[in-house]
Amino acid sequence: MTNRMRSTRSNSNKRRSHHSLGKAIFLACEKCGETKLPHRACGNCGTYNKRPVIDVLKKLTKKGKKKKEKELHEQEKEKEGNKPLDAADLSKK
Repeated sequence: MTNRMRSTRSNSNKRRSHHSLGKAIFLACEKCGETKLPHRACGNCGTYNKRPVIDVLKKLTKKGKKKKEKELHEQEKEKEGNKPLDAADLSKK
């Protein structure tokens, strides 16, 4: 049996015009600076809303833990080094 009221190609395409996917939005993590999805915990450091919620070192091996701790420590140092200069900081010797 054939369709009695067949939809034309243009009508089908008009209906499907809203089926496209939107662009994914990524944000930078406040603590480590890695990209992450909004409203999700960071996969690199395990923080959400500036609080640690996931222990990322828990599932790693001993060698992996050392490497990850070193990496996180370096990222924190870089972030501290990028502070704007104050007159009080410049006057210290």
